[in-house]
Amino acid sequence: MISMELEAQQSTSCEKIGFSPWWMFTFFITILKKFHAKVARLFTKLKKIAEEDPRRVYHSFKVGLALTLVSIFYYVTPLFNGFGSSCMWAVLTVVVVMEFTVGATLGKGLNRTLATVLAGSLALGAHHLAELCGEKMEPILLGILVFILASAATFSRFIPRVKKRYDYGVTIFILTFSLVAVSSYRVDEVIPLAHQRASTIAVGVATCLCTTFFVFPVWAGEDLHKLTATNLEKLACFLQGLGDDYFQDKAKKENKVGEKKDYFQSYKSVLNSKPTEESLANFAKWEPGHNGFGFRHPWNQYLKIGASTRRCAYSTEALSAFLTACDSKPKPDPNDEVGTKIRSACAEMSSESAKALSDLASSIRTMSAPTLARQHMAAASAAAEKLKTVLLYSGSVAEIVHVATIGAILVEIVNCEHEIVGTVEELSRLAGFRRAEAVNEAPVKPGNEEQCPSVVITMSGIRIV
Repeated sequence: MISMELEAQQSTSCEKIGFSPWWMFTFFITILKKFHAKVARLFTKLKKIAEEDPRRVYHSFKVGLALTLVSIFYYVTPLFNGFGSSCMWAVLTVVVVMEFTVGATLGKGLNRTLATVLAGSLALGAHHLAELCGEKMEPILLGILVFILASAATFSRFIPRVKKRYDYGVTIFILTFSLVAVSSYRVDEVIPLAHQRASTIAVGVATCLCTTFFVFPVWAGEDLHKLTATNLEKLACFLQGLGDDYFQDKAKKENKVGEKKDYFQSYKSVLNSKPTEESLANFAKWEPGHNGFGFRHPWNQYLKIGASTRRCAYSTEALSAFLTACDSKPKPDPNDEVGTKIRSACAEMSSESAKALSDLASSIRTMSAPTLARQHMAAASAAAEKLKTVLLYSGSVAEIVHVATIGAILVEIVNCEHEIVGTVEELSRLAGFRRAEAVNEAPVKPGNEEQCPSVVITMSGIRIV
């Protein structure tokens, strides 16, 4: 009787504090649902990454294939007997050399191979030289040689050209020379050891190159080529959207109320494209001729186009920031005659600039000389001249300062685009793009003060310089 009362009390107390079987089941189901949601989100992210660039999936399989191939040297007894335990260096080489693009893999592979051969040869020479000096002087001389070569090689990494293209090779040189030179003091057969390691590294590099060349190759040069064209298209998208949306008449604008202005974000990635462009250009220089790109293709010219494009993007950022800041402020009367003329000139500058950029992007993608960009830039410069005339003879400054500021920034964008046209035409000449019937054979020069006037907005008014 007493025990039954104790069990009832314990059951009641457990239910009061919530430790019922049903509560445990509910808790388990909740945890399971949260885990399932996290796994689902993870797979969604992975799927998005794969869909953005399917080459990432191919690269993952290529790395697995390369590692499997070099593992054969460790699993097959005759091959293992020939290379010994140094086969693991082939596996290590694949892990550190295999990169996403052909140029990056080829660059690291050649850096590693040449650095290993050079450092191994110098280390063997240092070993024989130290042996000639006697047993007592051998470690001292080896230490001095390691100090001198390691210090000199490390200092060379501060040279910009070496840092840019051969930094990995210099690091491998220091590592290989130090390992061989130091270990030669305790190891009797240095030459066979160095030969085994050099051979396995060569096997690893060869496996990486064969895999990256012949299995879904990814060319850094093509990526740089497409990135340059895409950045121009993004700027063109902003300018075209600005002309269609901001400077259109009132009736058309009312029909688009509530539509999202996607073009306001189209240029953002251009501002931070410099590291990617420099990296791709560096890798592209290692690549052999492929898909219309020669071995001596002018990759540095793409960097000049990128620099000009970013300068234009900075002006675009300023224009976007100004428009965003002025969204909540009262606009000038759209029926105002002076304001209408300014908006008309701005709309023409924006539209013609967008068409010029689109033509340049198309020229790069098709590897053909630009033909219509000059015409569009001439029309944009003419619109800038109209803006100058309107501002010179305008009346009240307060009524037009808003659109005049926009016009001033658009004039700066037109100036930047003159430079872009020149760099793209230079690329066309250096790369030997096929030429269509030229609209105007006169070379495009950067706009001067008369072609594209500068408009300075001050606290006291508008000044034309």
